Amino acid sequence: MSPVRPLVCLGLLVCAAAPVSAQVVSESNREAGQVSASRWRIGLAVASREGIYAGEDGRTLVFPNVSYEGERFFWRGAQAGVHLFSRGGFALDGYVAGRLDGVDADDFGAPELAERGIDRRLLEDRDDGADAGMSARWRGAAGELELDARADVTSTSEGQQASVTYRYPFKAGGWQLTPGVGVRWLSSDLADYYYGTLDEEIARGVVRYRPGSVTVPTASLILMRPFAEKWLFIASAEYRRLPSALRDSPLIERDTDGGATVMIGFSRGF
Repeated sequence: MSPVRPLVCLGLLVCAAAPVSAQVVSESNREAGQVSASRWRIGLAVASREGIYAGEDGRTLVFPNVSYEGERFFWRGAQAGVHLFSRGGFALDGYVAGRLDGVDADDFGAPELAERGIDRRLLEDRDDGADAGMSARWRGAAGELELDARADVTSTSEGQQASVTYRYPFKAGGWQLTPGVGVRWLSSDLADYYYGTLDEEIARGVVRYRPGSVTVPTASLILMRPFAEKWLFIASAEYRRLPSALRDSPLIERDTDGGATVMIGFSRGF
């Protein structure tokens, strides 16, 4: 059995209970691996995601935060993969990652949907999935540029995502701060599945809405501070600004411009 396979399975199991934090945890753990000499990091984290769907409450969860950074393989929460190439400031990785953006039909607010002429009982769940992808990163004195492309491999949405992100890590006192800005492109299949109405719902009488492919601007900040030798404090936040095609969806809360995810945690290196 390939060494990466159990890491993928265990990573998805650990983070299946934490849909508020999949990508934020992965990016935070990668940054932690770059400032830590420890390959294994084990800790605890709490993450909160602002609800963007009509009537949806925000989610806050406490979960184990485990990561591994090896010469060949890595595991960062809901993402596991292989370092394909690394030279100088350039690195190329291949990976499998959980897409934990699913929402149960019961999580929507019935009154809020009724205002839009939608009966909640006619809606289907939006399921979690998993993507396979590749990322390329260039790191130098001016910061880090990352290109990432991934595609659904579970036939959940059958969609794709591509992103460009710029980050600039720097130190202030005993802290390391990494602000970042980027943009994500969601294919029509991906955006239609999570933000539009499905064929089976339309057949039951739900209004047809398909946003099509969209671009989503993002802004993020990761803060880290080592303490007590092998311990590390980690905090991160990410904001996604929804384009008009997503804000206009009948499934999205009125007057919602975007959504934020915040994570705070501790981990120990081994």
